[in-house]
Amino acid sequence: MADYKLELKGVCKSFPGVKALDNVQLSLRPGTVHALMGENGAGKSTLMKCLFGIYKMDAGEVYLDGEKIVVNNPDEAMKKYGIAMVHQELQPVPARSVGENMFLGRFPMKHIGPFKMIDHKTMYAETEKWLKEVKMDFDPKAQLGTLSIGQMQSVEIAKAVSQQAKVVIFDEPTSSLSDNEVEALFRIMNDLRDKGVAMVYISHKMDEIKRIADDITVMRDGTYIGTWPASEMTTDDIIKKMVGRELTNVYPARESKPGEVILEVKGLSSIHEKSFQNVSFSIRKGEILGFGGLVGAQRTELMEGLFGIRKVASGQIFVHGKEVKIRRPADAMKAGIGLITEDRRGNGIFGCLSIKDNVGVAIYNKHLKAGFVLNHKVINGIVDENIKKLSIKTPSMKEHISNLSGGNQQKVIVSRWLANDPDVLIMDEPTRGIDVGAKHEIYEIMCNLAKQGKAIIMISSEMSELLGMSDRIYVMCNGKMTGEITDTNDMIQENIMSFATKF
Repeated sequence: MADYKLELKGVCKSFPGVKALDNVQLSLRPGTVHALMGENGAGKSTLMKCLFGIYKMDAGEVYLDGEKIVVNNPDEAMKKYGIAMVHQELQPVPARSVGENMFLGRFPMKHIGPFKMIDHKTMYAETEKWLKEVKMDFDPKAQLGTLSIGQMQSVEIAKAVSQQAKVVIFDEPTSSLSDNEVEALFRIMNDLRDKGVAMVYISHKMDEIKRIADDITVMRDGTYIGTWPASEMTTDDIIKKMVGRELTNVYPARESKPGEVILEVKGLSSIHEKSFQNVSFSIRKGEILGFGGLVGAQRTELMEGLFGIRKVASGQIFVHGKEVKIRRPADAMKAGIGLITEDRRGNGIFGCLSIKDNVGVAIYNKHLKAGFVLNHKVINGIVDENIKKLSIKTPSMKEHISNLSGGNQQKVIVSRWLANDPDVLIMDEPTRGIDVGAKHEIYEIMCNLAKQGKAIIMISSEMSELLGMSDRIYVMCNGKMTGEITDTNDMIQENIMSFATKF
């Protein structure tokens, strides 16, 4: 029997103007979890997409159980070679049921006379079985679009597990999961490990890596740095190898002092009874205001209501002391409010457009010649300045945003709002799926914006981030505001969890 379940040797892949992978290797032992680490743009997801047949390698070889294989497409990867992948960027079909999404492309069939039809009874029974396997009690017939991002992620995990693969790739699988869902995932991974399945685990969460990984491979700028037993690596070791330097003080020192109130929300209620109800809060100039809570707390829905994406039944919004009516995003932007959404792929980026257009869309109406012709010289200067400021890895601003890594896509979205210069910036999970080096850069940008007098609302499911970056913290539970923490001495995990579970 081969020493390794799967081996990648000398993998190279280039895109226009970018060499994404340069002679990369990876060796997976059977029955182990292999963490693949690196900053955004290091090539981790690209390497896995080459393995899974989404991208065609320019050079390199793949060996499964010691035999050379060629993976031409994702369907062949799963059906012929038993390789499954849980993608970082979800690609759901929201209008179809949970069961249909689970079995997309591999529906169980039955014969009725001369006709061959989908066996819905078997499909939904199997869906229910595998959802229970991942401890998710969803209705298999429910429309997928009614679930949260985290719940959709759980469906994707159940789908990969149900395929009974020999190799499973988890690309940022916990980026949208609650603590309970993460525990369920780790239990599943331990079960797969016992069955001899080899797993690749891509994550930027160091505590998870230390808990679940057997081996760690580090990549940097599309190259292979090395592989080590996880037990021999400290968090500082991993970070240093990832970024090529030591990172100290992950959360920058705060220099801003909050001033007068910029935004005040009074009694904001959704038209849906089960969503946010009678929520009031305020934020001051130069303040970073954290919003904590568990999955389902309605924090995202509240901010979407404030920004005009969701309909509001009642409540008042005041900006600089004057009441504003926000019925759509354009009203919010006019009032000086910006929103970076939680779902980067679903409603953050314009995948078919360039970096310039993704940044410029928020400012095109501000830079016109003769009232109707875009002033490209000014716009190009703003976009180029933001690319440099956020260290976005791209050959040019004309590059399609879909060709960038997830973290660099997130930086483009941040730069979109920096270009628009709002007074209040809502950041919903701003560092989701971003590596530790890029996180530090985002934190510095947030602190600099606060120093300039901007007010920042940050929703975060990472407790350390919430505690490390917030001047004040509001906590929500089931659509209601259940607590406010203003004293830094009271900003501890136990207090946040107490408010977050205050039903």
